Amino acid sequence: MIVAKSIATFEALSKTSVKTLQAISNRAGKRFNVHNPATWAKQAKLAASGDWAKLQKLQAELLGGKTKQIFGE
Repeated sequence: MIVAKSIATFEALSKTSVKTLQAISNRAGKRFNVHNPATWAKQAKLAASGDWAKLQKLQAELLGGKTKQIFGE
């Protein structure tokens, strides 16, 4: 589905707005519309640049795409 929206690379994903990503997720149905794409572009930018250490650090700070602080952890 994302490929159909011309989001086939980390670089393309990094340039896609949260609003567009949320719309794609919402259209995908109940299994997918619970996801929060707020940090997807940032993660994709790190992946596209090959900065795997920073990506892993960021992902360790997230829970379901949101900072763990939101969940009181």
